[in-house]
Order: sequence, then structure tokens, then C-alpha cells
Amino acid sequence: MIKRILDLNASDIKKLNKEDILNSIKAAEGRTVMSEIIGKYPPILGDVSNVEVACSFGTDIILLNMYDVENPVINGLEIQDDENFLRELKDIVGRIVGINLEPVDESKELFDEKIKISEGRLATVNNVKKVLDQGADFIVLTGNPKTGVTNEKIINTINNIRNELGENVLIIAGKMHSSGNDEEIINQKIVEEFIEAGADIILVPAPGTVPGITLQKITDITSYVHKKNKLIMTTIGTSQEGSDDYTIKQIAINSKMAGVDIHHIGDAGMSPGIATPENIMNYSISIKGKRHTYRRMAKSIKR
Repeated sequence: MIKRILDLNASDIKKLNKEDILNSIKAAEGRTVMSEIIGKYPPILGDVSNVEVACSFGTDIILLNMYDVENPVINGLEIQDDENFLRELKDIVGRIVGINLEPVDESKELFDEKIKISEGRLATVNNVKKVLDQGADFIVLTGNPKTGVTNEKIINTINNIRNELGENVLIIAGKMHSSGNDEEIINQKIVEEFIEAGADIILVPAPGTVPGITLQKITDITSYVHKKNKLIMTTIGTSQEGSDDYTIKQIAINSKMAGVDIHHIGDAGMSPGIATPENIMNYSISIKGKRHTYRRMAKSIKR
């Protein structure tokens, strides 16, 4: 028997394996919030890390963006042990923690000048091994703007990870936006290929965050994903995490109406590196009410 993620204590999180995490999210019935953080950016509160801020505003899961496995950094925190970097971070914040890795397709031309990212951010099997050794609970295969990540490359990367590392890696896969190239971001065929390759959770843009991503489209994709016994996550990856209360609440309710399991909120608020903190709380209140939001905010990591 596994607790809903709503009810997990920090001591519970330390004991979770892949299946436990998936079942705990599923049991919460669409009431899981994931906050994306860029650890290398300056903290909005100076001497308190953005990861800690996101946790204090009610997030259930932390996703680290632009995390370099060779040089891990969370500004505002003193973590000296690179080999156990994510394990120490989880001890500090008492949350499930994962990272983005980027399956860059070098062959694709982009709308704009391509951004070159470090080797430690690329979605290679070796980098996946390193972040798992550092304590990551999951990986997300996705792309930042102008990096040239493609769906085809995501599919190839999932296959490589499964072939080399087996089924114990929790993989979330998909694109939050175009990543700079001209291809359809998501459709049922792409989802089918992600699942066949071995993705555990399908990542899609939240309704209203990308042109053409409607409530009906995401509802249909969600229904298909659930029929395949997989989970699905909507994402805000287009800076709307820094928008007004009404927009955040509308995205939250539309995503919940679509039936998704996890609600992601991005890292680009007024200050890059974290969403506007109030929007993390407002999103959480919209999908699970004040009681569960405040419980998550108030629970001690000593529990």
C-alpha cells in the first residue's frame, strides 16, 4: 500500500522506488504539482535557494533545469558532495527530485541561432547513469528554447536508456514548446512512439500555453495515455508561469479537466530560474484546495 503524494512525508520519500512514485501520483487523482527550477541562476531571495522557495509555496516535486551532471549547482545552498548532490538536496527539501536532460538533434535547422549546451546537460546514457548515482528520482527528456531537441531524438534516447539501463529508470518524455524547430509538438502518433520506446509519463504543453494546444486536444491525448496505463503531465514552458492569477488558474483547471496526473509549472517568472512563487501556490490551490496546499507548505522535513 502506497500513500498518495498528498500525504507523503519526507521520510516516506526516501524509501520510494519507481513504481511507488508512479502509484503515489496516480492515487492523488490529478493533484500533483511539479515546479521547475534553474539552480545556477541567482536566488530571488538572495541567501535562500529557489528550490526552497518553491517547496515553501506548495510544490510536491522539484525538477531541475539546466542541471550539468559534471558541475551541479544550486545557488543559495552549500552542497559539497557532487557524487551525492541530489541525494543531499532531497534531504534538505524533503521532496521527490528529478532533472531535465536534452536530446539535441544536431541535424536540424532552427528558426533562430542555435544555443550550444554543455556536455553535462545532454541526454546521454552516461549522463543518466551519473544523475541516478547522484540521487535523482526521475529524468525528463525535453528541450529548452533554441536547443534543437526533436521528438525523433527523444524517442531514440528513450530506446537507448531502456536498452542500456533497463526498466528501473523513471522516464518523462515530451516537448513543452517547439525548442526552436518546425515540427508538430505533440499528437497521438508521437505519444504512441514515446510509449512504445518506454516512456513512463508523457509530457505535453498545458492547454493554452502553445498555439493550437486546446483543451480538447489534451483531453483526447490524456485518454489515450491512460488507456495505455501510463501517466501524463501538462507543462507551462512558455513563461506564463509569470502571468496573472486568472491565467494560472485557467491553465490549472483546464489541465485538470483534461484529466492529467501531474501539473508542471516552469522556471521563468519575473526573475528567471523560478515561477512567480504566488503562482505555484495559486496553481496548487486551484487543483487541490487550500487544505492540501497549506499542508504541503507547512509539513516539516523532519517528519
